[in-house]
Amino acid sequence: MNQLLDELLTVRDWLRYAVSRFTEAGLFFGHGCNNAYDEAAWLILHTLHLPLDRLEPFLDAWLTRNERLAVHHILQQRIAKRLPTAYLTHEAWLSEFRFYVDERVIVPRSYFAELLEESLAPWITAPEKVVAALDLCTGSGCLAILMAHAFPEAHIDAVDLSPDALAVAQRNVAGYGLEQRINLVESDLFAGLGQQRYDLILSNPPYVTAAAMAALPPEYRHEPALALAAGEDGLDIVRRILREAKIHLMPRGLLAVEIGHNRDLVEQAFPALPLTWIDCTGGEGKIFIVQREQLPA
Repeated sequence: MNQLLDELLTVRDWLRYAVSRFTEAGLFFGHGCNNAYDEAAWLILHTLHLPLDRLEPFLDAWLTRNERLAVHHILQQRIAKRLPTAYLTHEAWLSEFRFYVDERVIVPRSYFAELLEESLAPWITAPEKVVAALDLCTGSGCLAILMAHAFPEAHIDAVDLSPDALAVAQRNVAGYGLEQRINLVESDLFAGLGQQRYDLILSNPPYVTAAAMAALPPEYRHEPALALAAGEDGLDIVRRILREAKIHLMPRGLLAVEIGHNRDLVEQAFPALPLTWIDCTGGEGKIFIVQREQLPA
């Protein structure tokens, strides 16, 4: 290793080395970056305490020996343990929002982030009139926090079955100073909410099929299975949400659910349900919305 440290002197050197080693190791990228170059840059800049959006000015900067040791260590962690970079840096991003993460929660990634930038327009025409909202399966609390910014008058219940996940969510909620607006609830979906009703229910629930769980890359196996697996066809949680949501929605209330690549499975399972599918930059047909009055009794 001493020879390596003596040969790799600049940020550019370490970036090239990292991309080569990541490619050689066959790492999987899907937790904030989708390629070896971007992930290597993220890890190196984070380790050197440099701005994540300012690589170019530092490419030819020489690293101290201690900095080279630190960069080498974190790159080895990524390769040897196949840990997602978000767990190594303890940070993840949705839009412009930064969140603390560790292995108690899945790494935040949601098509809702883009839609909440526009407050779910045009399906919600008056964001200020959303006064009660629910984030089911909140995990790290990231979507509840985005909802609080999108709907400035809303009080938000953020529900999760995992007390470990809620501990992470509490840290993120406090980090954004939203303790008075976001109420964290340990509950199996709607079970702990009594008769509470909402203008908007949003959920990015577990939806990974049994076959997909069996084929997950090593990086995903560090994430809590509870937040991913949803039965043979990936719809165990979605079925329960659709069955129970109506009694928790206000008149003309809206339910929005993210289901990843499972649109065909949802349409096969609920052929009579008039779902509206939303397209966004990151993908088509990953989220459906349905109004309270369209849900079965």
